[in-house]
Amino acid sequence: MGKYFNFIIALFAIQNNLFAAEVGMPQLDPKYWASQAFWLTLVFSILYISIAKFYLPKIKNNLDNRENRIKDDLEDANKFKELSESKLKQYKKILEDAKKEVMKIHLESKNTLDKEIKKKKETIEKEIEKEIEKAQKDISDIKKNSITDIQKISENIASNIIESISGDKLNESSIKATVEDVSKKNLGKYL
Repeated sequence: MGKYFNFIIALFAIQNNLFAAEVGMPQLDPKYWASQAFWLTLVFSILYISIAKFYLPKIKNNLDNRENRIKDDLEDANKFKELSESKLKQYKKILEDAKKEVMKIHLESKNTLDKEIKKKKETIEKEIEKEIEKAQKDISDIKKNSITDIQKISENIASNIIESISGDKLNESSIKATVEDVSKKNLGKYL
């Protein structure tokens, strides 16, 4: 219905000279409309063909290339993301294994050090026991030797005391026997 209405208005305008061709607008004069339609069709056809055949394929090609590049970049980004995630997993696994290895080495070295310390402690304890035994033997030897020295000193003192009290010199063998008898009785207390 709109087309018929426009057609009727155009006919009315032509009959009443509403296009003002007389006033200086020849494009509105109906006698030039055929040539104007020809040139309009020719220009728009040339524009359409040039755009459709030359410009649109280039634009479409650029858009396709851009889309393909974006797809490729996204695929590469996804590949790199997967690769980085797998590398991260490998890194975490390596780190975990390294921690386990460190703990294992730590325990092994601790056990080894404990064994070495135990061996050295036993060796030092044996050396200390030997030194104690040696010192005890030396002490017992000194005690034994000191007893004979004490007996000799006691004999001399006893002989000197008896001689100074009585004025007579007693037999050394009797003094020696008496000192030995007294020292044997008291020997158990000191040894």
